[in-house]
Amino acid sequence: MSANKAAAQAPAEKPARGTRTGFTTGACSAAAARAAVLGLLHGHVPETVECLLPNGQLVTFAVTDGHVQTEQDKANADERCCAAHAVVVKDAGDDPDCTDKARLTVDVRLLPDQPGAVVLAGGPGVGVVTLPGLGLELGQPAINPVPRRNIEANVRAVGASLLERYGLRITISVPQGEEMAKKTTNARLGILGGISILGTTGIVLPYSTAAFRASVVQGVHVAGTLEHSTVVLTTGGRTETFAMRELPHLPPTAFVQMGDFLRYALGAAVKAGIRHVVIGGMVGKLTKIAQGETITHANRAEVNTDLLADIAASVGAPEAVCAAIRGNETARFAGEQMDALGLGEAFHTALAQRVISTLRERYPDQFTLQVLVCDFDGKRIAQAGDSTQPNNDTPDIPPPHP
Repeated sequence: MSANKAAAQAPAEKPARGTRTGFTTGACSAAAARAAVLGLLHGHVPETVECLLPNGQLVTFAVTDGHVQTEQDKANADERCCAAHAVVVKDAGDDPDCTDKARLTVDVRLLPDQPGAVVLAGGPGVGVVTLPGLGLELGQPAINPVPRRNIEANVRAVGASLLERYGLRITISVPQGEEMAKKTTNARLGILGGISILGTTGIVLPYSTAAFRASVVQGVHVAGTLEHSTVVLTTGGRTETFAMRELPHLPPTAFVQMGDFLRYALGAAVKAGIRHVVIGGMVGKLTKIAQGETITHANRAEVNTDLLADIAASVGAPEAVCAAIRGNETARFAGEQMDALGLGEAFHTALAQRVISTLRERYPDQFTLQVLVCDFDGKRIAQAGDSTQPNNDTPDIPPPHP
């Protein structure tokens, strides 16, 4: 088995409690879609299927409730498979996720008049987007961009011969998804009727466990042993990739994915005597930090849109836009509105400065602070540096790209 190949089943040696990773709703949907397309090709849905995750891993998933539907082919009077059904049950690992054991269900149907097309649709239990600010089209199923691309890639990987003659309609549904969604913030964000199909890597890390907090602390302590005396804290894989690209002179061990655990990461930085802290993030998590949250999980506190509106006003946004920002539920909406006005860089810079001033109240002189802000594609849009530089040897961060 290759180094980048994994299995969805538990490994032979059971991992330590609280450390077992799981799979996202997006990864499970892609696996079910791939299995259903194989069913169309071969006349039966396989009991297991290999699926390529967004992070490049090839993972084997168990498939349940697979079956195909046939119809008479008018051209030659033979029967052909016209639809297929497959289910992958989500395993969230040790993350306390309300979608653990959700049945990600895919129904695939041939589209005779649309050869080459892959049409993605939402069925029962998948939420519908009703408010702006999420980066998704209004009225469309809440299937995020990375899972969308991953589902289509897996479908095209196995269904190329079918797509020469037909299109494929991929409908994702989640039985009990509407009930699961009541345990999330979906309704407040304008996602109604079910859960979201999520996942930028395909893997669920146990972000909410004591074990992950311990790994964050350990990572910061390791960074503290480096000659740069710098730790770069990011909220996930996408922001870490961005930060590594911006700070190529720092070794990989200087970068720590803190997830939602800023408090533990900064506490560890103080204990390790680290002189410089860089935070890389996007507008949502940075807003949580700016408003004083040091545990930034979505369920801990709502985004303070009054704060965002005040920042928008401070850089010249008209009152109507500020009012719209106050009335929306997402930080992303605020960023998009400011981008539309040509004030995006000024807005995100002011937000980064607010992050620094907020953290400086809690950590007055233990380390310097710098904040790098990226957009949802991982492109740099702003930065702010701490005016308090006791050692006058802060890491070299270049200006934003033109």
